[in-house]
Amino acid sequence: MSDSIKDNKLVELSYKVTDAKSGQVLSAVEFPIAYVHGHNDILAPQVLEELEGKAAGDIINVPIDCNAIFGPRDESLVFTDLIKNVPEQYREIGTTITMENDKGETKNFIVTRIDDETLTIDGNNPMCGRQVVFTLEILTVRDASDEEIESGGKDNDGIDLDEALMTHGVKAHSIN
Repeated sequence: MSDSIKDNKLVELSYKVTDAKSGQVLSAVEFPIAYVHGHNDILAPQVLEELEGKAAGDIINVPIDCNAIFGPRDESLVFTDLIKNVPEQYREIGTTITMENDKGETKNFIVTRIDDETLTIDGNNPMCGRQVVFTLEILTVRDASDEEIESGGKDNDGIDLDEALMTHGVKAHSIN
């Protein structure tokens, strides 16, 4: 009998995120991720709920309204400027630019459009406004060690999972 996902279980899984409307795969992990169920909020609460009780070998599809995770799209976070006012290193679509407000809080903006005269950056999470489907394949479920419970996951040879997953919009980070 295989272990099922519940608190204090180490879970390894792979996933992909598909746009529900277009069917386009928006992201997929390049390597399996691992977390300790009940001790790590690396995935959206709705995804963690759906994983509860599942076992290695299961594949599940979880529809997600990204507005519920990241909030609605905010057009005040979209800026267009003359390209000549933007340093060369930021003149590529997909480049992340970190901005700081007068309170010292930072927010990431992504270069989303460039033409001959202007450059546009967007501070909205790329998943805002989308309906997506997380397809998760559960690879391993086992009892977590005390060290894994304390850290929330297993040692992944120096891979920063928060950074990797934030890139894919898995965990919501917001700055007001």
